[in-house]
Amino acid sequence: MPSGTIFVMNLEANKVRRVSHRRRSIIREFGLNTSTHGVPGIARSQSIHNTIFWSICFIVFAAITLYFVTREIRSYFDYPTQTSVTMVSEWPQYFPAFTICNIVPVRYDRFIQPFLVYLTKRLNTTYMNDSNVITAAQARYFADFFQMKVNRNESLDDFYFSLDTMLIKCVFNGRSCSAANFTSFSSSNYGRCYTFNAKLRNRKNVLFSDEYSGPGNLNLRFYVHSYQYVPYIREGVGMIGMLHDNVQLPTIDYSGLALSTGYKHRITYSKKTISYLRSPYSTCDNKIPIMMQAMFDNYQGAEYEYSEDLCYELCTQVYIYQKCGCIHPKQWNARSVLIPETNQLIIAPLCNISDPCYSEAAYTFLTSSSLSAKYCSHCTQSCSTTSFNIKTSMWKAPSTWVMDDIKQFVEKSKVPLPNDWLTNWRSNVDSSYLSIELIHESSVVENYTQVATMTAVDILSNVGGQTGLWIGVSFLSLMELAEMLYRLIRHQYHILRRTPNETNDENKV
Repeated sequence: MPSGTIFVMNLEANKVRRVSHRRRSIIREFGLNTSTHGVPGIARSQSIHNTIFWSICFIVFAAITLYFVTREIRSYFDYPTQTSVTMVSEWPQYFPAFTICNIVPVRYDRFIQPFLVYLTKRLNTTYMNDSNVITAAQARYFADFFQMKVNRNESLDDFYFSLDTMLIKCVFNGRSCSAANFTSFSSSNYGRCYTFNAKLRNRKNVLFSDEYSGPGNLNLRFYVHSYQYVPYIREGVGMIGMLHDNVQLPTIDYSGLALSTGYKHRITYSKKTISYLRSPYSTCDNKIPIMMQAMFDNYQGAEYEYSEDLCYELCTQVYIYQKCGCIHPKQWNARSVLIPETNQLIIAPLCNISDPCYSEAAYTFLTSSSLSAKYCSHCTQSCSTTSFNIKTSMWKAPSTWVMDDIKQFVEKSKVPLPNDWLTNWRSNVDSSYLSIELIHESSVVENYTQVATMTAVDILSNVGGQTGLWIGVSFLSLMELAEMLYRLIRHQYHILRRTPNETNDENKV
């Protein structure tokens, strides 16, 4: 019989080898054709040494790529910013608000008798009927008198210099204005203050600089009645003014501009804005806290916006109240205190001026970062602020041709005249008259705007640059990888979906 060789075929093993070969061919085809650097070198290597070389190169450069990509992504989530400065012509503009106060808060003729009555009760002495002289010893009780009145919620309006007794003339862009165009509020340092062109709540009342086809000029003439100044309250004679945004609370006590009598003050202004990005680039917020809104309610319907400085000032008063049971004696408009434990708004009394508790508590608070973080955590940066660059100059006033008009105004003002008025009225006018001229200098607005240094497009470009530089990966490379994965999955899917008959046919010899 003829002899032959018998081959034993393991069909199952052949099947596995075919499947494995098919998978390797898909991967190798991807490796040879991909645009990713280094992978084609691995795929076409004919020796183990060449394969190891290209594998090490690819791993090293992929690690470098990962490092730089991670750094770029972390930089983006640091939300870096920079300040952009632009000069833009803006016309028309809102005419700014202007706040003015007499530097002495109360009138002598209205103040002296109630004060002497208080002093008599305070010192338990006989009533002093001499109202012509106030001594330095008596003047030390001025602050106590005002504190008593405020704590009792008694009005001080009768003591103040009213605007209609001081405002001789008001002209805006050639049109007459009056005391009715001003809003008012009380200041612990300057009594009744008056604001022209403040933004009022639920009203579109703010004037534009080009109103009545004018250039944006405001002319004011005042008579301060220096003869009625209460001694020892203030050194000097004149008024204090502040140019500010229409929605900014006037911080006249520390931002005011001194205006002396006997001069015409010329103030030119140009606008400047500062804008910040909102979260996550900054912590800025314009939400008005409850305590701040309660303070704004004391400003005759004015619609003021959030202020970071004011927020810190108010949370300082909260700490002082918790330590002393009262607040700073100069904070007349900040008596509404929000108690942190109960979240309840209460009306706090003013501390006595001689009580050291409030000043010691304020010092402790202002020098402690932990207390500031606890009580002022809600005091964030304002998202936008508007201020004005001003230039001041002045010349001697009044001119002789307006003297008679001033004299008539003073005599009709219902304020008692000095004893020497008939013989010395010109000298009295010189010591009490002042004029103010506000002039719009330029329509160019100086804008400081916070902008993001790195946007989503920037991070995408930077990541793409790093991956392209080191390993040549692009979006098309990712599509090639996706195609390879799809082919492998589809190949595996077809294997699993084969019918039993197809499997049996393959098992036949």
